[in-house]
Amino acid sequence: MPYKEKETTKLYYSISEVAEIFSVNASLIRFWEKEFDSIKPQKNKKGNRMFTDSDIKNFKEIFKLVREEGYTLQGAQNKINADKKQPKETVEVTQTSNQLIMEKLLGIRKSLLTINEMFS
Repeated sequence: MPYKEKETTKLYYSISEVAEIFSVNASLIRFWEKEFDSIKPQKNKKGNRMFTDSDIKNFKEIFKLVREEGYTLQGAQNKINADKKQPKETVEVTQTSNQLIMEKLLGIRKSLLTINEMFS
């Protein structure tokens, strides 16, 4: 059987790699880092920025708002802050859905008891 190398994912990306991903200049990344609180790369001992997947995801959101949807920087900041304040969607469990779940669970229980009796 041939050796199959595992796919590796990077933990950190340099500013040049991030710039290449988005086809922008590194100066734009540094500028947006100052303007948006959601982009906070770690820095190594030399002071080089080390971007995580989370930083890239946040940068992608900002890039989409500013470059693709035409938001101003302030508008993008407001949109991001408004999205953070909105509560996550919740699923309401109704009496009917509870009843259906209970019926299914009872059916599964009955099947398991039948299987148990067959092997006992």
